[in-house]
Amino acid sequence: METLEKLRLALLLLRCAVGAIFIYHGYPKLFTQSQRYVGAFPHMGFPPYFAYVAGVLEFFGGILLVVGLFTRVAAALLGAEMAVAIWMVHLPQGGWRAVANFELPMILGASAFLLLALGAGAVSLDYALTHRTGKRGRGR
Repeated sequence: METLEKLRLALLLLRCAVGAIFIYHGYPKLFTQSQRYVGAFPHMGFPPYFAYVAGVLEFFGGILLVVGLFTRVAAALLGAEMAVAIWMVHLPQGGWRAVANFELPMILGASAFLLLALGAGAVSLDYALTHRTGKRGRGR
């Protein structure tokens, strides 16, 4: 398998895995346990409405990653959210000695920044929209 083909598959798998995890964590913030999160966010140093901001970002950002649409924008926002979560919530609970407390947001943030750097790859809506073939797409 050529390197380019491996990269296409790897980016697709990374987008789907990371997107699914963000969807999974955003869904309850918006649809099933909103009040729980609204009550918990002030204890973490955030205004209550940030629970909805995080839910929208995670749920819809995860969907954008899975389909590969506006991937770099979604990845930048999600990566920034994970950096803030590590800095404001997880590090104060034990610093670097307690990596187990923030290993999930750390790998999600690193993955998001990788998608920001590399983009969605060839198997994505981003690619389909920017690499159209035919008469109308050639001038782009």
